[in-house]
Amino acid sequence: MTISVIDYGSGNLKSAAKALEVAASNVGGNNTIVVTSDPKVIKKSDKIVLPGQGSFRDCYLGIKKIPGLDETLNEFVLDRKKPILGICVGMQLFAKTGYESKETKGFGWIDAEVRKINNMNKKLKLPHVGWNEIELIKTDCFLFSNIKNKSHMYFIHSYEFMTKKKDCVIATTNYGNSIIVSIVKDNIFGTQFHPEKSQKNGLIILENFLKWKL
Repeated sequence: MTISVIDYGSGNLKSAAKALEVAASNVGGNNTIVVTSDPKVIKKSDKIVLPGQGSFRDCYLGIKKIPGLDETLNEFVLDRKKPILGICVGMQLFAKTGYESKETKGFGWIDAEVRKINNMNKKLKLPHVGWNEIELIKTDCFLFSNIKNKSHMYFIHSYEFMTKKKDCVIATTNYGNSIIVSIVKDNIFGTQFHPEKSQKNGLIILENFLKWKL
């Protein structure tokens, strides 16, 4: 199985790819992790990981600048319905619209928008950086197998994924308000936290993604 980590100029490619390699080794079998922006390679992949670091707008424009990448991702996800994992801004890009810097359209794969976290009149520090407990909303989700409720995950973000489609929400965290930190819809899986920086728990989630069968 080939898993492509999409390279569109985001900053956490190496750590994501390295963590996936460790997860692949733990899972066993013939799994290959490649870092690529080549639509031809992506089309031949079995699963893809869309990392993200920086602003919603910069990340989406970075994807748009690479010839054929936007179309290839849409085909992979919507037409061929193959598994994708979006990490941090990678997950946020699943939304219809982001409001960082200025209003920017996302992929629109999920009816959602991305807005700045309410810092409670400066009572909360932004960006939200560090370890937070997650609250599992769907306790039977395969992608969170062997993850205990109230487990800690590592975050770094100032904007949050917001949707009224609560059936796609797997987990939340509390940072002033309840914030959505993981979603799943059919073949689309996303985490606001960074699995590649969340030590043992993060590796378990990456292993589950590699084992995920639709």
